[in-house]
Amino acid sequence: MGSNKKRFHPVLCVTHRCNLNCLYCYQKHDNSDMSFETARKCIDSIFKNSLEKYDEIEIGLIGGEPLLRFDLIQEIFNYTQQYNNICNYYFFATTNGTFLTDDMKEWFQTRKNKFVLGLSLDGTPETHNHNRSNSFSKIDINFFTKNWPFQGVKMTLTDFSLENLAENIKYLHSQGIKNITGANLYEGAFNWNQEKYIELLIPQLEDLVQFYVENDNLPIVQMLNKHIDSCENTKKIKHKYCGIGTGTIFYDTDGTKCPCGFFTPMTFNKETLEEVKKIDFSIDDDFVDNDCFENCYIQPICPNCAGNNYLTYHSFNKKDKSKCRIQKLISLYASDLLIKRMIKNPEKYSEIQKIKTLKAARKIKELYLPEFDQYRNN
Repeated sequence: MGSNKKRFHPVLCVTHRCNLNCLYCYQKHDNSDMSFETARKCIDSIFKNSLEKYDEIEIGLIGGEPLLRFDLIQEIFNYTQQYNNICNYYFFATTNGTFLTDDMKEWFQTRKNKFVLGLSLDGTPETHNHNRSNSFSKIDINFFTKNWPFQGVKMTLTDFSLENLAENIKYLHSQGIKNITGANLYEGAFNWNQEKYIELLIPQLEDLVQFYVENDNLPIVQMLNKHIDSCENTKKIKHKYCGIGTGTIFYDTDGTKCPCGFFTPMTFNKETLEEVKKIDFSIDDDFVDNDCFENCYIQPICPNCAGNNYLTYHSFNKKDKSKCRIQKLISLYASDLLIKRMIKNPEKYSEIQKIKTLKAARKIKELYLPEFDQYRNN
């Protein structure tokens, strides 16, 4: 395999249906399902067009709730085995965990090295039930931690989650979950910069910094796991935050190819989806907000969803700024946490990483701490 190859992330939407009605879901669910004939064509297209370009293929199966089409998942998995000796590939699906039967568990368990099943889980039973349709009691957390111990759960934050964020994250770790890949602020028309959310979040972040310094064997929750040293890179290069339209290809239930899983009839109307098909996704400059790139120090570490930008502003290069203040706040605590872990375990970091991280932490503190002093001193 060539040194320039990489991982490809094609995704098949097996159904638009879902058995839950989560508080933050931006999708409009319908009864559309993918047929096996369509899935077969998608799989063949994936392997035909990617074998020469990629080292590994991660085939995502999503919904809706993908396990509502467990029958199709089985058919797709069995059909794809013809490529076993041709390419290194595996399957991945994220489920809400509530539709998982004993028969499904047995099927996934015997294929766990080729099929990774991720879980959406928002924290304690109280928080999860508030956000996700009172579904906590239907989830077998142990099944996921036993079979995929290093696979992170997807956690989405709502305003309800913030007041008990630290408790929610600690609870997930106490359940044997090592990685929390989410803790993402949910997308859509919502102003995360409101004063009350800043005030709520500060003591939670302080608690989490202390927790992750004391428990430095645990991977840091994604929202605080920032490579702040990248903010000190002298050569700034515009690049997309994600692989929309290039490294990630999405096939809807009818086989229509879309740039990512955000762009489906569950989110956008037909006219918008036709517009998006005409976009050249290989031009990174068209997906970078120039104002952020030129003027924001933490731009390299600030999350950016191109799909949400298009949903909010009908533009890929105009970033949704409704999370700017809260991301500045998070960067302050991410810096504090990284420096404290670095002091505790200096041998884990290179000298150049230490120098750049220290410079970045000082700069972030200088730029943003005054904005939040009024809350920290209360």
